[in-house]
Amino acid sequence: MLRESEARDRAAFIELFASPEVGTYVGGPRPRDELERAVPEVPGRRPGLFVIDLDGAMIGMVTLDRRDAERPVRVRPDGGEAELGYLFLPEAWGCGYAAEACSAALDWFADVLPSEPVVLTTQTANDRSVRLAAKLGFTEVERFEEYDAEQWFGVWSSATP
Repeated sequence: MLRESEARDRAAFIELFASPEVGTYVGGPRPRDELERAVPEVPGRRPGLFVIDLDGAMIGMVTLDRRDAERPVRVRPDGGEAELGYLFLPEAWGCGYAAEACSAALDWFADVLPSEPVVLTTQTANDRSVRLAAKLGFTEVERFEEYDAEQWFGVWSSATP
């Protein structure tokens, strides 16, 4: 189930951002003590962030945010496309939850902003993420260097199945 974050999700948010496995392709884990101080009582409460809830517990999150226009590669001349992001706790990997949750978030987005493109960037070394992007219907547009790694950049539109 996709839902807004709640106070009961705080420990899972900290675990997510402190996990070495989760941090592998997103800049590494953050120190747990820093997160304990910085994460608010109700973390992630903002438009475009969905908690993935399985049996009453947070197992991950999906985000739809406006991509910074200063980042390399874009599908619009001025940038600012919606960008899909996701993080899951390692125990939820390989169960199909990411595909299901991201698909639901994309369906929601298509209802709210029909035919607006959504982009996704992931390291090419993250095979699972590249496969998920293809499964969700993202089409590779370009590969580029950023954060000292090769990045895969794809686009999705509800106008093209």
